[in-house]
Amino acid sequence: MPDSFLAMGGYGAFVWPAFAATAAVLLALWLESLLRLRQRQRTLDRLEADLPARRARQPAAGQGPAT
Repeated sequence: MPDSFLAMGGYGAFVWPAFAATAAVLLALWLESLLRLRQRQRTLDRLEADLPARRARQPAAGQGPAT
């Protein structure tokens, strides 16, 4: 029984590599997404940490340079 399931009626040589390739691609996409999320989170954290310094350098609303 298990051998016939794995053979898939003679198509197992095509089906199982297709499943493996699909799983590899999905895993790679998940890892890339996770790495990009962490990178962007670090960038956001740096920008948010710099925000008070940026606000201190900006003039208050309505107190900008005279035109």
